[in-house]
Parts: sequence; C-alpha cells; structure tokens
Amino acid sequence: MPQPRHWQKSTFSDGGDGNTCVELAATPTTLHLRESDTPHTQLTISTAPLTHLIRSIKSARSHT
Repeated sequence: MPQPRHWQKSTFSDGGDGNTCVELAATPTTLHLRESDTPHTQLTISTAPLTHLIRSIKSARSHT
C-alpha cells in the first residue's frame, strides 16, 4: 500500500505549535488520518466505502 507523502492539518485544529491536530493525507486509492502527537498510528480507508458513506449521509439529509 502506498504511503502518503503530504499531510494536511485540519482547519479545526488549534493552529498552535503543539501537537493537538488531526492530519489527513491521500493516495490514489486511500485516505489516511492521524493525530499529530502519534503520527505513526494511522487510520486508513479506501475511497470507495468513504464515498458511499458520504453519499448515504447526504441522501438521508435531503429526505428530512
């Protein structure tokens, strides 16, 4: 599995110099999430299930 090269900090992070942020990186087929204070621990998900989840949430919102 390819490892991500460019990590982006969440806009909801505190923006300080501390390690209190969530970071996201993408490869062609996966998304990676990690906390900056534990960068070697990552949550990895393929894009297809995540896309399905987001579409389901949007669909449910439009029916309410």
